[in-house]
Amino acid sequence: MSWAGPDDVLLSTSLASYLDKKLLVLLRDGRKLLGLLCSFDQFANVVLQDACERVIVGDLYCDIPLGLYVIRGENVVLIGELELDKEELPPHMTRVSVVEIKRAQKAERDATDLKGTMRKRMEFLDFD
Repeated sequence: MSWAGPDDVLLSTSLASYLDKKLLVLLRDGRKLLGLLCSFDQFANVVLQDACERVIVGDLYCDIPLGLYVIRGENVVLIGELELDKEELPPHMTRVSVVEIKRAQKAERDATDLKGTMRKRMEFLDFD
């Protein structure tokens, strides 16, 4: 069994400065979560209070409320502090409902799938 030394304490306290602050957490699967940091541990597992998932499709965005949210540390790519008094998004972004953002996500996914299908069908032409 190993004990934490003084250097390990510095690593675990790096998130301590973010406690009770609004954060943006980027996950490995590309999702973006916003919320207040309530707690964390030495594995970078974090607990967000009043969390929401920010979904952005083109110039549309939606914040889907999640409540109290626990995130496993191995899924965290990036954690950054957000300023409470500053506007988070550019002015050209339009806030829409959950239904509208899901529809936009589906349309974007369908367009990507169609592009991939067309590329596969065109492979036989071998333009190289």
